[in-house]
Amino acid sequence: MKRDFIKLSDYSTAEVLALIDSADRLKKQKGKLRSDLKGKSVALVFQKPSNRTRVSFEVGVYELGGHCLYLGLEEINLGKRESTYDVAKTLSRYVHCIVARVFRSQDVFELAQYADVPVINALCDLYHPCQALADIQTIREQFGKFKGLNLAYVGDGNNVFHSLMVGCSRVGINVRFAGPKGYDPNAEIVRQAQGIAKQNNCTIELGRDPKTAVKGADVIYSDVWVSMGQEKETAKRIKEFKGYQINSDLLKSAHKDYIFMHCLPAHRGLEVTADIIDGKHSVIFDQAENRLHVQKATLIYLLKDK
Repeated sequence: MKRDFIKLSDYSTAEVLALIDSADRLKKQKGKLRSDLKGKSVALVFQKPSNRTRVSFEVGVYELGGHCLYLGLEEINLGKRESTYDVAKTLSRYVHCIVARVFRSQDVFELAQYADVPVINALCDLYHPCQALADIQTIREQFGKFKGLNLAYVGDGNNVFHSLMVGCSRVGINVRFAGPKGYDPNAEIVRQAQGIAKQNNCTIELGRDPKTAVKGADVIYSDVWVSMGQEKETAKRIKEFKGYQINSDLLKSAHKDYIFMHCLPAHRGLEVTADIIDGKHSVIFDQAENRLHVQKATLIYLLKDK
């Protein structure tokens, strides 16, 4: 029976840890060519342009001995040029895995439902599980553990936060969220994550005050205030997120050995000041690199012996 990688809540704590352990091993072999995907093809169905996601998947498939095909809007426009059902069924006859980066979560859900091959969610409006796996791997690299750590996320309760929150709850990291009214995370996903957190003896707390969130935090996490497709809301969002910028003044109460994380791309001077994102506590490029390793681990897991 095929397995998809759509959201982290579908994976047990043991499975999440196994993927991270695999990613660690693959990182130690960085650049080494393998044959895990020899004779296999992977389709990248992308509705959104990308730097890290496209490059890391294309390089990852190559390093695993497979073949990658990039299919942008010009080739496939899900539900418009061709039904999602027809796309899923057709690609299933050609490739061994579909990686989808889409606007609507429903599109990736339907691809997974109808495809006869594994589907990986490379971003939708609700989830970004590949990013969350890379984040968790990065946190363990820096601290050597998960339990007892406190992560503060300041900003928009978006797809990145949804997956990060679930991922942290799987491995026992406490999460504190601070964002303005109207930008809270999805209530149902919060409930799911809090249930998982309870099982793993950690907590998820939502609030408005960024100072409360970052106090004593080991990990400080930020994301853009204006995501792709929200450009018309730029002026409104900048006004409403005033006071939620990550800067040296806000971080005075963070743990002295805190790390700063951002999934990128970043807008220096908006959600975070340049001195923080380029400073000694920043691990943003470790996160970016680890996308390659966790995605390779996920591809191996989904396609092994297929």
